[in-house]
Amino acid sequence: MLIMNRIKKIFSFLTLCILCILSCHAQQLSVMTFNIRLDAASDGDNVWSNRKGAVVDMLNYYQPDLLGMQEVCPNQMDDLKAKLSLYEALGVGRDDGKHMGEHSPIFYKKSRFKLLKHGDFSLSETPEVFGVKGWDASYNRVCTWAVLQDKTTHEKIAFFNTHLDNDGKVARREGIRLVLQKIEEYAKGLPAIITADYNCSDGEAPFSVLRQNGMKSVRDISPIIYGPNYSWHDFGRLPVEKCPLLDHIFVNKKVSATRYRVVTDKPEKVDLSDHFPVLVDLTYK
Repeated sequence: MLIMNRIKKIFSFLTLCILCILSCHAQQLSVMTFNIRLDAASDGDNVWSNRKGAVVDMLNYYQPDLLGMQEVCPNQMDDLKAKLSLYEALGVGRDDGKHMGEHSPIFYKKSRFKLLKHGDFSLSETPEVFGVKGWDASYNRVCTWAVLQDKTTHEKIAFFNTHLDNDGKVARREGIRLVLQKIEEYAKGLPAIITADYNCSDGEAPFSVLRQNGMKSVRDISPIIYGPNYSWHDFGRLPVEKCPLLDHIFVNKKVSATRYRVVTDKPEKVDLSDHFPVLVDLTYK
């Protein structure tokens, strides 16, 4: 009996050591995707000037390590850059590849990451040309990407953020194929994350393309899921049973998930956006 107890203690100790070693090699980070809703006077009480303080407060509260946003107009980009002092911002306007039109920017914690390389491309047959509609799209679209290095561990990770078209089925399918091609071109072999407003529900073409190419939805692989099964709510005007989940985070096989949440926080007088943010905890090696 004494020998068995000693064996059990040794086994428990070795198990703890192995878990500690594994945890040291697995880098943890939090990632958020958030369509902030463009600055539109037609939104009434939910106009950006009434929401921006609450949006900044929410982001500074959760402090995701990586943040991908959509529908960010130039003035909104300026507001966010001025108030999110923990972050470095990347991204260009979709109309001119500079500052005109909506951005799909990346914000990353500058205390944690070193920027190795980054860029932007149009979701179209001519990715290097901005301000053009791709395939059957109703709007011109843009993707912003970065390869980042953890300042402590020196591990690298690739982060891509975009906004697929609301009407064009071909544009959504080909747009996400283009994103995957660019991951292969700019970040081959690295842990990779895609945040986006997909403008369609799971089961449609973009999701099939992603899974066929080895990408996984964090909602599918996370052991803990919290919050509703939808993200777009039209400032609370849409009946819950008709609200779709448009905002997703996909990762490649080098990334795993521990938690997934649709954040339903609502300020007292306005909504943060017509979309809920999605916040996840990930690990990568």
